[in-house]
Amino acid sequence: MILTDYHCHVLPEIDDGSDSVETSLAMIGTMKNQGVERIVATPHFYAHREKSIESYIDKRRKSYEKLIGANPAVKDIRLGAEVAVEHGISELDGLDKLSFQETNMIMLELPYKNYAKWISEEIYNISCRYGLKIILAHIHRYMNFYTKSQMSEILEMNVIFQINNEAFSSFKDRRFVKKLIKDGYPVVFGSDSHNMTSRPPNWDILLKKVDSETIEKSCSLLD
Repeated sequence: MILTDYHCHVLPEIDDGSDSVETSLAMIGTMKNQGVERIVATPHFYAHREKSIESYIDKRRKSYEKLIGANPAVKDIRLGAEVAVEHGISELDGLDKLSFQETNMIMLELPYKNYAKWISEEIYNISCRYGLKIILAHIHRYMNFYTKSQMSEILEMNVIFQINNEAFSSFKDRRFVKKLIKDGYPVVFGSDSHNMTSRPPNWDILLKKVDSETIEKSCSLLD
């Protein structure tokens, strides 16, 4: 098993995650100490804030090169993105360029507001237009925004559900996630770490709370 972090903001100075190369290296070092061997860097992508997908990719590349330049020993980092679902996002040319490096997986972040039919339509259109496998980021967070029936509709989508390790520190979130796993939904795990203070790497939580077979299934989906 190659322990894989599917969701983190480890690239320096690109979003609200790591604020410096030093912070990034500290985050990576902590992850390695916690057993993580493979990291997917998923900086935020908000279509309405970016000039273009190309400019975002260039910005991401420069951030990655800055990190590697500071410590060439850093490896096993795949580039991806956490793409916010917005009106018309499925019509954005080149969206598939934001998929996880060397895969057909793309991570989408649902809106933090009342669920609406257009959200499902955008997700479905992205999947169909580009032939991408959808990963929905930190699905457990939306229990506070969506009704039970709306959550059920989301769970019926043919997607992968990403779980933040922190979910296992909350009784409500842990119960929801354990039911997902028990019911056979495809899930992957990530720290969603942003820094070394308020949102540090937290694989120690997951490794204590989740059985190795479930974690192995998560890690294998990237291969």
